Amino acid sequence: MVQPNARLPNPLIPQPVSASAQRSALVLCLGQILNQIQLTELGVPSHYYSKPILYTFGHSVWAAVPELALIELGYTQDDIQKKVVNLAEGENFAPAFLKINPQGTLPTLEAEGEAYTSTADVTSYLVVHASNRVAVAPGTDFIRKIHEDQYDPNFPMLSARHEDELQSKASGFSMTFVQNRQNALAKHSGTSQSANHREFYDAKIAENGKVLSIYQSKAPENVKNSFFEFSRAHWDTLKVFILNELPDILPENGFLGGDKPGEDDFHLAAWLVRIVFVAGGGDSSKDGVHDIEKELGKPTPAKIVSYWTAWSGRKSWQEVYASGLH
Repeated sequence: MVQPNARLPNPLIPQPVSASAQRSALVLCLGQILNQIQLTELGVPSHYYSKPILYTFGHSVWAAVPELALIELGYTQDDIQKKVVNLAEGENFAPAFLKINPQGTLPTLEAEGEAYTSTADVTSYLVVHASNRVAVAPGTDFIRKIHEDQYDPNFPMLSARHEDELQSKASGFSMTFVQNRQNALAKHSGTSQSANHREFYDAKIAENGKVLSIYQSKAPENVKNSFFEFSRAHWDTLKVFILNELPDILPENGFLGGDKPGEDDFHLAAWLVRIVFVAGGGDSSKDGVHDIEKELGKPTPAKIVSYWTAWSGRKSWQEVYASGLH
């Protein structure tokens, strides 16, 4: 209790610190300095004692995989430095980023002098190096399967199966995204720093430019029709996988990793969210998965509903998808 006539310290005036507290702070500071000096004198590059850097983007399907993993594995903000690479503006095509990841993809992780440039490698590193030794079921060959081109969750963002869908994509975010990418590719490919990535830029300009020409109604009719056909085939493959194959892979309840998500689950969760999103869904709650029925034309398989429900109650899911599905 404060006495009536007691003088309270002025918060604007520095208060005296005890001698013991000063000594403790000095010892801690000197220890940190000496540790770094010793590492430097031993020839250890600075990146070996600096925190890993995760290159990420909030609306990237595959960048969500390590984001889920970080939370499930108990990482804190002090463990990992994050740098945002805006895919919607084509920042991943900058020569400086291609120097780190020649594929220009997210997620990317720099740690201990190495660059991890695939979703599988980035997430595997996080699983192995979790500082609090959180044990999760290790990844299996399922990770390779879910990343196969035939199940690509990104293409449905741009695909069009008929004229009406094409017009919808050409007047919405898909058009903006493709145009921004083309602008960024043209900008970065013209710099002196782009020389070492010429093959990459040429391929991307042609690939992205083809989609842009279809959106702009500049592509020949046969090119547009081939795009429609490929888009239909891709969605058909996704439907077969969701209705027939995935239920055989999933358990009756819980996760692929058991009672809690394993390494495989980090990948599958992000993939499934994107597919529900491109099917018109936006709700991350336990009922949100049913939005995929617009594309399936059938009820969502019970095991997939159970799997989504199990994820929707977890802190990682609620944080990564706090603003909705993506």
